[in-house]
Amino acid sequence: MQSIFIISIRIVVGTIFLFPICGHLQLLVLNTFFCADFPGVNGTEQPTTNTSLTRTMSNVPKVFVADPVSTRGVEALAEGGVVEVVVKTGLKEEELIKIIPEFHGLVVRSQTKVTPAVFAAAKNLKVVGRAGVGIDNVDVEAATKHGVIVMNAPGGNTISTAEHAFSLMLATARYIPQADASMKAGKWDRKKFEGVELHGKTIAILGMGRIGTEVARRAIAFGMKVLAYDPYISASKAKSLQIEVVEKVDDLLPHADFITVHMPLTEETKHMIGRKQLPLLKKGVRIVNCARGGLIDEEVLAEGLKSGQIGGAALDVFEVEPLPAEWPYRDVPNLVLTPHLGASTAEAQELVGIEIAEAVRATLLHGEIRNSVNMPNIDAKTISTLGPWIELGGKLGLFLAQVAPKRAEKLQIRYSGRLVDLDLTAVTRSLITGFLRHTHGGDVNPVNAPAILANLGLEVIETRQSEAGEFTDLIEATITQDGVTASVGGTLYGSKPRIVTINGRFVEGAPSGFILLLENRDRPGIVGHLGTILGQSNVNIASMSLSRNEVGGQAITLLNLDSAPDEALLTKITSDADISTAKVIRL
Repeated sequence: MQSIFIISIRIVVGTIFLFPICGHLQLLVLNTFFCADFPGVNGTEQPTTNTSLTRTMSNVPKVFVADPVSTRGVEALAEGGVVEVVVKTGLKEEELIKIIPEFHGLVVRSQTKVTPAVFAAAKNLKVVGRAGVGIDNVDVEAATKHGVIVMNAPGGNTISTAEHAFSLMLATARYIPQADASMKAGKWDRKKFEGVELHGKTIAILGMGRIGTEVARRAIAFGMKVLAYDPYISASKAKSLQIEVVEKVDDLLPHADFITVHMPLTEETKHMIGRKQLPLLKKGVRIVNCARGGLIDEEVLAEGLKSGQIGGAALDVFEVEPLPAEWPYRDVPNLVLTPHLGASTAEAQELVGIEIAEAVRATLLHGEIRNSVNMPNIDAKTISTLGPWIELGGKLGLFLAQVAPKRAEKLQIRYSGRLVDLDLTAVTRSLITGFLRHTHGGDVNPVNAPAILANLGLEVIETRQSEAGEFTDLIEATITQDGVTASVGGTLYGSKPRIVTINGRFVEGAPSGFILLLENRDRPGIVGHLGTILGQSNVNIASMSLSRNEVGGQAITLLNLDSAPDEALLTKITSDADISTAKVIRL
């Protein structure tokens, strides 16, 4: 029994690798996006900087560290001398724009703003690494437009942020900051600062990612009941954490004595605790936000604190940062404020520095993508498994673009056989990138290809058929315009890519070099005739495949050539009445 899965591809359709250039197995799937010769080399002296890690090297990627990153992070980036690292902090935008063109990687924290102007100047930039979680200071849209990967380091500050959130929860429960201020003012007000225990209380955790999970573990250790909201947490994980998942935020608010938010800020999550939710809150609830400013409506929070509906709150993040001195809620009672300290521990800063250094190195040296915000992730194992298929996908896309009807409306990509059990998004994006590169040139890469495709209005549909047909595994791409179609299919012979179908006809050829594609009438002697014409022009045939629909009918002939026929030779070939078209495909 066969099963077919249909997926409508919108903007993000895969990952980043394409054509074989670099030679080794992992590098086999990297395109010129990573494998180009690195500039600023040829034995010339590099600019001196304020770090001893900079050295004169050739043919290695250069990474600029623009904000303070832990020493161990910088050392991890430069380890082995295979990456040239330049550290210079505190640059203004115009200064960064001046020096960024020579660099392939950029590492920042929160101080440096990576603007559209910076990306426009960064002609060689491949990756921006943010040593931390938030990427508010990096224009991701501009990065994607210019084909630059943006990645962050979400794991390094997990414990630090979870501990800070829990500390703030304790501070709101026991009025610790207020009691401290009172004592330092010379007072002794024990009764004024009577708090509540955490034991036996219910905590609502909005967002069960890394940090939310760590908060849940600590809450359980304190004897709290944990309710959680997260659209993506599995039932098995919830059970293992001993938490109860609630489907809607509004349904858990009336039951929570404490609320802590750990969600990303999106259109859907902005002000997820706002005016509509205020009357739903349990009277006296305490609320903590160590995630993103804007998840909680600050005006509504202040109203709730003043009315007593909210018993206490603690904010480490704000809608505007740094927090303006005139912020109207600084003096709101029972409100604890900290200046975005969630990741501000020595351990967290060291870990995020190392994490982003390793991620940037892995991208530039091996093609791995970790924690990207504008590309799907791909690891070394996936590269090893899918490398030949990624290469084939790119070649099929490039082939199809050269035979496709103009102003195409729809691109269909069909996978069949054992392939369907794999994550094929990398292959899909490779095919799309190859298709676009024929018309848009080398500026297209797998980061910006989906956006370019969307601007063209070309619909992409991916289908999967688990049952194998003529081939154990097959990729077939079909382009359509007003009922006119063109298609090409490919598979692997071992690890070698092969074209095996063209417009539904079975052929066999290597997707490389120069291909002469003919439509002709099947007749005796035509193969010899072609060989003679090509030989007279000193064009050698490497391999040949002919497919006909019937004896004496229409045929497709595919020839792998050692050199490309010129226009005069193509005209000579098509002067034969039985050869209707002759086209050179350049792969």
